[in-house]
Amino acid sequence: MKRAILLFLMLYLVLPLSGVFAFDWQEVHEEADRTDPAALEKAAGEDLSSARMRYLQGLALLNLHKDSQAKVAFLEAARLDPGVYQARWGTAEVLRRQHDLKASESLLQAIIKDHPDFAPAYISLAYIRYIQGQYNDAVTLAQTVIAMGRRNVDLSNYTRAYLILAGSKGMIAHYGGPFSKVVNGTAVFSTLKKAQKLQPDSPGVLFGLGAYYLLAPKLAGGDLAKAEGYLQGVLKADPLFTDAYVRLAQLYRAQGDLSLYEQYLEKALQIDPGNELALDAKSGNCKYICPNRD
Repeated sequence: MKRAILLFLMLYLVLPLSGVFAFDWQEVHEEADRTDPAALEKAAGEDLSSARMRYLQGLALLNLHKDSQAKVAFLEAARLDPGVYQARWGTAEVLRRQHDLKASESLLQAIIKDHPDFAPAYISLAYIRYIQGQYNDAVTLAQTVIAMGRRNVDLSNYTRAYLILAGSKGMIAHYGGPFSKVVNGTAVFSTLKKAQKLQPDSPGVLFGLGAYYLLAPKLAGGDLAKAEGYLQGVLKADPLFTDAYVRLAQLYRAQGDLSLYEQYLEKALQIDPGNELALDAKSGNCKYICPNRD
């Protein structure tokens, strides 16, 4: 017993306090998911004394698309407790959203190396790989999170893993040959349905389904009416979901309504001038696929 107590005291003196008593990141993410973001931001802001509350505030701000303010909260969490590596992820996620992919990637790779069980870092890096066109890598990262199991990942990031997997499979099918179109293309919808089962009202899930119905050929279930319903549902749930404006713009262009096309694309670029999907649509390059006109 004395040796056990002595060992604990040695660890306590040698290791940073945060390394012994770090908060449960999954629990904090779940709290952020189930609480109204505005109320959570205010509540967390009333208690700025702990890294946990600052981190929670940062998550709430991310959900409100207040990315610059979220970065301040994450940096403060790291200042209060340098051992809170999750705060470094928060900073990396803000950098990703601000399109500084190189800086974000560097932070994320370091976090994954030191904390291979921290699922949010894999999700953020998977989004970067998707933007970079490295779809097979995005698939691997998403599958890594799925393999961790729902019990070990917060609900939103576990759902996002299926969404990234579906989207990446779709891109691989689009750019692949006939065999790839069969193998990867047919996996997209079933993967989206798994995400829908987890979070049926999530803006991300609604967007995934809307994009599928927009981009899929008619033989595979493409349906512009369904696409519009899902994508408008995204904006009802989250009016700042930039990608939904872009896909709706493309939908209206496919229907021949250039006025609505310009209106929705302009709105997307107002919200996020650096949005990759919006810039791709505006350029006409269609790297991320444009719907065919009927």
